[in-house]
Formats: sequence, structure tokens, C-alpha cells
Amino acid sequence: MRVVSLVPSLTEAVARTVPGALIGATDWCTHPAGLDVVRVGGTKNPKTDRILSLAPDLVVANEEENRAPDLDVLRAAGVEVLVTEVRTVPQAITELARVLAACGASARPRWLDEAAAAWADPPAPELRATAVVPIWRRPWMVLGRDTFAGDVLARLGVDHLYAAHAERYPKVPVDELRAARPDVVVLPDEPYRFTADDGPEAFPGLPCALVDGRYLTWYGPSLAEAPRVLAAALRAARR
Repeated sequence: MRVVSLVPSLTEAVARTVPGALIGATDWCTHPAGLDVVRVGGTKNPKTDRILSLAPDLVVANEEENRAPDLDVLRAAGVEVLVTEVRTVPQAITELARVLAACGASARPRWLDEAAAAWADPPAPELRATAVVPIWRRPWMVLGRDTFAGDVLARLGVDHLYAAHAERYPKVPVDELRAARPDVVVLPDEPYRFTADDGPEAFPGLPCALVDGRYLTWYGPSLAEAPRVLAAALRAARR
């Protein structure tokens, strides 16, 4: 099986579970460390000619991260394309199992069972909070409705205040975000790289949790550790 992955989460999952199957991945596929495969461009602008030159048996993609026209080019050339949809943690577990089976995994990997178990516990009462979750600035954008990261936070007991917004990633002026007075502002390091010096200063007087975006937005092997890592960051911000 020769697989090209156009999604960082899926790249990590396939590389870890089916060694040798992965032959190509995007420039944004940073895990596992030291991954030695052909790079095929970005998630939004993959080099379809380079992908076709690799003669893959399967390309794995995601309906949100990848563009339909690029996937149509691959299909038109006779390449099988598996497209995932992930908006919740249970969906992530199901879709990961489907992708890994399609990539030739002989059995469900242990890390996937560990991920499912890690998310089976109810949220800790002390984590119950409201939040705003910026994902970009200039302009400011936040998590809105129907997002995987929003579901991750909700399962930890954190309700983000724009979960019912008509848009999935609405643009909201920072003055409005401050006026909402959330219990915590969650600042991931992707897609915008918020840091201690770039982000918290916009929310004076509000607790800010700087979190590793891999644990908030990725749905690969990091899912097994995500509840513990994110809970620790949220607790630290509200002390």
C-alpha cells in the first residue's frame, strides 16, 4: 500500500500505525518527528502533479482541510481518495479507524483504544468555564459552531461563547471578545501562533491559557494525551 496524506493528523496516525505505507505528506505534517517522505505542498495548495508522480494507491484527506477541486484532479487521474469528516471526538475515533483500515492496518492500534478511553471520563467539575477561543488575529477570528476543537473543549467542561454562531469561524472585533467576559481565553499556537508575547496582551484582566494546538485541533495519536495536557493548561491559567 502506497499512501499520500494531505492532513497532518492523519499523517501522524498512518506513519505510527502502518510503517512504510506513507510515501508523501504535506509541508505542514510535522509529526512524527523525522518523517522522511516526499513533501507535496500545503493542505490548501497541494502539488497534484507531484502526488500523481508518486503513483499512490490511496490519498487520505479531510473535507475541511483540503479543497474539493484538488481532490477531483486526483480522482480524475484514477487515484482513490478517502475524505474524512471530523467535527467531534467520537467522529475522530471512527474516522481514524476507517483510515487506518484502508491504509492496511492489520488491527486497531492500541493508541486509538487509549484515545477512546481517555475521552470516556466526564469533565472535571473544576474545569467548568466559559471561554472565547481566538484562532487568528488581524482580523480576530474565533471558534464558532460545529468545530472539532469546540467539541474537545466542551468535553473538558469548557463552553466557548460563540458555539451557536451562524459561522464556524466568525470574525469578531477584539473589543467584543473582551466585553463577553469569558472565564478564560484559550489561545492555541495554530493556525495563528499565539505566544506569551502575542495574544494575552489583548485581553487585560482575563485569564489566558496558551495551549499546544496539536492537542486542541489534531485528531491523531495526540488524542490520547489531549485531555490531560489541555486540562493542565486550563487549570494553570485560572489559578
